[in-house]
Amino acid sequence: MTADTPVRVGIAGLGRSGWNIHAALLAELPGKFRIQAVADPDPHRCREAADRFGCRVADGYDDLLRNDQVELVIVALPTSLHTEASIAALEAGKAVVCEKPMAVSLADTDRMIAEATRTGQLLTVFQNRRYVPDFLKVREVLSSGVLGRIVLIRIVSSGFGRRWDWQTLKHCGGGTLNNNGVHFLDQAMLLLGETEPKVLCHMERTLTLGDAEDHVKVILQGQGAPMVEVELSSACAYPTDVWQIMGTQGGLTGTTSHLRWKTIDPSTLPERTVDERPTPDRSYNHEELAWHEETCDVADYHGPGQAGYYLDLYRTLREGAPLVVTPQSVRRVMAVIEECHRLSPVWSLAGA
Repeated sequence: MTADTPVRVGIAGLGRSGWNIHAALLAELPGKFRIQAVADPDPHRCREAADRFGCRVADGYDDLLRNDQVELVIVALPTSLHTEASIAALEAGKAVVCEKPMAVSLADTDRMIAEATRTGQLLTVFQNRRYVPDFLKVREVLSSGVLGRIVLIRIVSSGFGRRWDWQTLKHCGGGTLNNNGVHFLDQAMLLLGETEPKVLCHMERTLTLGDAEDHVKVILQGQGAPMVEVELSSACAYPTDVWQIMGTQGGLTGTTSHLRWKTIDPSTLPERTVDERPTPDRSYNHEELAWHEETCDVADYHGPGQAGYYLDLYRTLREGAPLVVTPQSVRRVMAVIEECHRLSPVWSLAGA
C-alpha cells in the first residue's frame, strides 16, 4: 500500500466503544482510514453503519476475517472475548486494535503477544487516554522539572452512582479496574517510568448491582520513582480534582479541563541550617515564599486529542513509524491489574 492509501478497517462490535468512539474517530480521518466492513449481532446497528459509511455488513465475525479488503480489525467486543477474537484476527493475517482492557488475565495477554510475534502481525491496544490533553500537559510540566523532585502523583476518578450492565460482572471481565481503571493505571505507569513497582491495593463492592469491584485504591511504589496513587470510586459524593502532584519545588492540581501549578525558585530562598535552639515566641518555622503560578485551560488545546492514537497508527501502518502503543507497554498495566486482584479479592460490607 502507498502512504496515501486509506487503511481499510473492519469493526467488530458496534456498541459504546465500537460506534461512539472508534467509528466516530475514524470518521474524522477519511483520508487515512476507511471503514470497509462491520460485524455486530444487532442488525439495526449494522444497517446504521452501512448507511453512514457505505460499508459491507459481515455475516458474523468469521466472515469479517475472511474479507480480503479488511487489513485492520478493531476488536470492540465484550472484554471476555478480546483474547480469542484478537488471536483469530492475527491468524487471519490482519493487524489488530484491541479495545481495553487487553485481556482478562496476564496469561491471555501473553498469548496475544505471542501470537502477534508468531504471525508477524501488528497488535496494539486502544489506550486512548495517553492522548487526552490534560495528561499530555501534565507530562509536559513534569518533564520541564519546574516542580523539582516529584514526591507523589495522585490520579482520582470518582463519582456517586450505580451501574447494573454487563461491565459490573466478573464473568464478563467487568469491574472498575477493567472498565476505566485500566486507562488511569496506564497513565500512572507511564509517569512512573521503567521501574517495575510494588503494588498495594484495596477494592470493594459499594453501589454496583454486579459482583465486581466499583471502589478501588491502588498504590504503586518503585525504586527511585515517586509514589503513584490511583483512586477510583462509585461511592464518592464529593469528587475531588483528578490530578494532585507534589514536588520539592511546588505542585500541580486540576481536572481534565483545567490545570494549575505553582512553583518556587530554590535560588531565591535564604540559606538556612538546622537550629536546635527554641524558636522565637514558641512558634514554628515560617518563611514567606515567592510563588510563581501558571494555569492551563485544557479546553483551549487544539491538538488531535484521542484521534492522535489513530494518526500514530496510520504512520506505523503506512510510513513504517515505530508502534507507539505497544502490547508490551500495556502488558505492564495488565500485570498491575492481576496483582490487584491477587492482593485484594472484592468484598462488600453488605456481604452480598
